[in-house]
Amino acid sequence: MRLFLLPISTRRSLIYCERIAQTVNVSERTYLDRITTKANETWVSWEKSDSKVKKSVTEWGNKVFRRIPFEEWGLKTIPSLSETRRTAELAGQVRIEVLFPGQFLKEPKVMETLEKLATERQALHRKRMWWSIVGLPISAPFGLVPVVPNIPFFYLAFRAYSHWKALSGSQHLQFLVENKLLKPTPSAALDEMYTAGLIHPTREKSRAAPYPTREEGEQIAEVIEQQTKEGAEDVMLLKRWNGKLLAERFKLPGMEVEIERAVEQVEASMKSREELLKEKRELEQATAKPEEKSKD
Repeated sequence: MRLFLLPISTRRSLIYCERIAQTVNVSERTYLDRITTKANETWVSWEKSDSKVKKSVTEWGNKVFRRIPFEEWGLKTIPSLSETRRTAELAGQVRIEVLFPGQFLKEPKVMETLEKLATERQALHRKRMWWSIVGLPISAPFGLVPVVPNIPFFYLAFRAYSHWKALSGSQHLQFLVENKLLKPTPSAALDEMYTAGLIHPTREKSRAAPYPTREEGEQIAEVIEQQTKEGAEDVMLLKRWNGKLLAERFKLPGMEVEIERAVEQVEASMKSREELLKEKRELEQATAKPEEKSKD
């Protein structure tokens, strides 16, 4: 497998795992693999169904999916640490490459960021996984209602599985970090795509233009650094439309939706924080004493 560490802004990053395709016989697939495949097939069929109930469920579900933190989705792309994989990685048979845009994320911060992504959400995923599991038998009786699908049960089952996948991915990433099995590799291709996204206003213009030079990338990176005001401000590094171009460049279709979701969430978070700060300043001005207002 290969990892991508993609800074969405100067403070928040997405981890994405490219898994090497392997041919697996049907008899070798685990029970969980079969359930997951069946669930995905069912969801796709419901999206295409003429049933209003099924369409409403999938529309609601897709809205819920977009609200799940992008960090969780990213960790879910990392495979769980099986005993076979653990043995192979410790034996040095596997060296995991971590690609990152070196002009926009300094190499000394790579391992620090990876360690943070691996550990900071483990307690949260473990706690919420067990709460979802506890809720399953409580929600099961809703299945007795005819015609209407047992949405609470399916939702809790999905969230339990999602938290388990994210927890497993984070534990695998932590294992790789602690045993120094990762190889941070600056990517010129990522530098080009990040620079293009910051230079051009649209996907079409970026696609039509030649790739930026290294000098252009350095200039843009310097501008971004100035905008952060020595780390005091968070600055966006990716745009939603750039996710498709990145996915195309590395021939990883699944990367597109992960980047788009991450950019959308980070932008919303930054906007919300700005609105809170603005409201706080207005409140302080409104409640300031007369002498303090006169000084202003």
